[in-house]
Amino acid sequence: MLKGIDPLLSPELLKVLAEMGHGDEIVIADANFTATTLGRGKPVLHLPGAGVARVSEAVLSLLPLDAGVAQPVVYMQVCDRPDGWRSALQRDVLERLRARGWAAAAQCQGCERFAFYDRVRSAYAIVQTGELQPYANFIFKKGVIADALAE
Repeated sequence: MLKGIDPLLSPELLKVLAEMGHGDEIVIADANFTATTLGRGKPVLHLPGAGVARVSEAVLSLLPLDAGVAQPVVYMQVCDRPDGWRSALQRDVLERLRARGWAAAAQCQGCERFAFYDRVRSAYAIVQTGELQPYANFIFKKGVIADALAE
């Protein structure tokens, strides 16, 4: 155990988060997500005892979001729903991001299911949770922690 680090973050997940560079993306996925297929050649970590909202909070407690892009948060749109519609779980995750000051609503983008899969293929890693709610899949783009630029 380490002080100040969420106990949900395993040593393997901490290593992945530390290895990621600016602009790399991590996927937090539900239990039904095709993580093994889409994750070939990249780290695929399993947290079967935790849900997407909780894992997202734990990851983002250490991972800065990319301030250099308009929408560093992407979630899978629910099929057969109008654009902009969000499930209760999606709204919960996005509200947690807003409440902690990590991302405003405008920084979060819905993505059609197959376009989401395409984006996952270029992600750095996938964390598959035990979340049973469908369409509970998010992508977070890593930013930087840096000193101010010297003038």
